[in-house]
Amino acid sequence: MTIFAELKRAKFMDTVVNNIRITKTENSRLSQVDFDNLPFGKIFSDHMFEIDYSDGAWQTPTIVPFRNLDLHPATSALHYGQAIFEGLKAQKSSSGEILLFRAVDNAKRFNESAERMCMATLPEEIFVEGLKTLIDLDRNWVPSNEGQSLYIRPFMIATDDYVGIRPSEKYKFVIITSPVGAYYSDPVKVKIETYYTRAAEGGVGRAKAAGNYASSLYPAKLAAEEGFRQLIWTDAKTHTFIEEAGTMNVVFVINDTIITPDESKDTILKGITKRSVLDLAKDWGYKVEERAVKVDEIIDALKNGTLQDAFGAGTAATIAPISHIGYDGQTYELPSIESRTFSNKIKAHISEYKKGNIDDKFNWLIRV
Repeated sequence: MTIFAELKRAKFMDTVVNNIRITKTENSRLSQVDFDNLPFGKIFSDHMFEIDYSDGAWQTPTIVPFRNLDLHPATSALHYGQAIFEGLKAQKSSSGEILLFRAVDNAKRFNESAERMCMATLPEEIFVEGLKTLIDLDRNWVPSNEGQSLYIRPFMIATDDYVGIRPSEKYKFVIITSPVGAYYSDPVKVKIETYYTRAAEGGVGRAKAAGNYASSLYPAKLAAEEGFRQLIWTDAKTHTFIEEAGTMNVVFVINDTIITPDESKDTILKGITKRSVLDLAKDWGYKVEERAVKVDEIIDALKNGTLQDAFGAGTAATIAPISHIGYDGQTYELPSIESRTFSNKIKAHISEYKKGNIDDKFNWLIRV
């Protein structure tokens, strides 16, 4: 019997939808939002989904008014870093229907991160049903303007009130949502990093762990001082192979071939947006190569004019064209954005796909 089937027998004073206990806010903040000027990640919707893990089991799922978390000073996530998250988006179709893009893949990747971080895994049905119920409740928070979406942040933290190094015995899983505009409004200038390391083999680079992003802040700050918006990370051993960009996976087009670092190593996060790009490219008949990509190969292609396109692929940015690449004291300018056939085509196609304007041949969409 699933946790949701068991909860059908429970009786709550609050509303129960999909076996989730819901306490609605009495003071919606929706009227305070300027939907014509949405920053990224600073405005949050009225409600949040929560479920706690204790005594070896997931407890009653709830949706409550958006609020601060009450944490013990010894909460183990604060001291030992057991914290993971996901990111995905909801968009509104032209008919007003709300659509989620590849949410099941996010649920699967979330559990892969949990396993690597020695955290409790979450049944996919809780992830997906909690997400759908929360979005349905706050459906008026999904923006309608071009380029906007509802950004969704599921996360989990260890919550033992214990100062000692061991896996926590308690966890809290939360989903919060935020109406957002574009993450990158302009093409991105990136630098190939050859000293600092995002992840080493045997480490936690494959997991979407909070600490991975914390460790990237200092080298990203140094790059920003040189005028770069993001880093392209290289392998920890030799710094001669491309891995991924700061907030996204990276894709190149050389001589009409789509090239990207393969995800067989445990140093690269499995990108859901990148996977969508590659699946579509193969479906369209493009030659696609997932393999080791040497830094020298990219620099040579820049020098001889065979690098036609380069972009980042990620949930927040979706498709972020790269305008310049810095390496070894030199900055190389890429072809104009307007001249790029593939990234412009894939960006437009994924945008229309997420809105339900294209046949869902891959069964990527969930309707709320």
